[in-house]
Order: sequence, then C-alpha cells, then structure tokens
Amino acid sequence: MIAQLTGKPAALGPNWVVLDVGGVGFRVQCTPVTAAGLRPSESATLATSLIVRQEALTLYGFASASERDVFELLQVASGVGPRIALAALSVLTPDQLARAIQAEDLAALTKVPGIGRKGAEKIVVELRDRVASLVTEPDDRPRVASLADEPWRAQVSAGLQGLGWSQRDAEQACDRVAALVDDDPDVSLATLMKAALQSLARV
Repeated sequence: MIAQLTGKPAALGPNWVVLDVGGVGFRVQCTPVTAAGLRPSESATLATSLIVRQEALTLYGFASASERDVFELLQVASGVGPRIALAALSVLTPDQLARAIQAEDLAALTKVPGIGRKGAEKIVVELRDRVASLVTEPDDRPRVASLADEPWRAQVSAGLQGLGWSQRDAEQACDRVAALVDDDPDVSLATLMKAALQSLARV
C-alpha cells in the first residue's frame, strides 16, 4: 500500500493533484482545501490511501495522517464510499467528525453532501465505538499560495461542485466569501474554501 508521497505538484485541479515523485507522476484525489495548499514550486508530503476497485486504482491524498485514518474509517460504515468520506473531511475536521459521531450529532453529519439522516444514523451506530481510537495531529497542511492573480471564484466553485454541491449553491457560497478577497487580496485559496464550506454548513 502507498501510505505517503513526497514530491512537487506537476499539475493541480480543484480537488486533485499530479505529484511528481522522482519523475513519476501520481494523480491524487484530495479535498479542495488540501489542493489549494499546494504550490507547484514547493515540495509537499501527502499521507495517502489507495482504493482498489475492479475497474480502477485511485489514490487519495491528505494533509495529515489523521485525515487519512478518518477517511479510511468512515468507509467501514455501510453506504459510505471514498467520495462521501472525502466530502466529510472537506466539511468537518477529523476532531469534529469524531465528536459528532460520539455525540450522535446527526445535524453535523448531515451537513456533508451525500449523507442523509438515515446514513448519519448508520455511521453513528457502526462507528461510535471506534472513533475514540482516533488520534488527531496538529494542522500541518502545506503552505498556501497567494490569490493575487488567481481566478479564485472558479477554483472555489469547482471544488465545491466536485464535493457534491450544486452550481447554484457553489456560486452563492462564493458570493458570501467574496468580501474576504476585497478585504485582503492576498487571502489564501484554502481560507476561502474553508469559509465557503462553513457558509454551506450553516445553510
């Protein structure tokens, strides 16, 4: 299993990166916040999880090992696949997910696109006794690039739609965080993505 990769981003998308590791390009799916924190000129290390399916091998990357561990644990629950697990980590931190499951906080879990009330109940029942073993780490996300000349709105919108929100919801979230760019033109894409996700979670 590929548990970690270190290299420079050769290409970046709203929720993926091609990481150049010794001349070999690994395409890695990741959360929009993780993708936004990568810079083509700087080496980065991602904790990874390889999902093997009959039709494809897909590599998922995370800013910390704790995120990867939660990603893998969530998929133990019935009906939760990689896409929903990745969306959950885009909306909630590993700590927040663990607390929501332990506290049976269905409202928090249903903020994740793709998780309804019944799905949240299954997650609580099946994982409640297992989340206590999760040990989170300090936030060691890669350093984030400036937005001075970047099309932030398109990147944030694409990242949100990639997680399951509609184009309308994504555009409205962009409208709600636009003031952050007005206040600080150098605000990071990761900060904008977090703010947009938080605004959607409150809706």
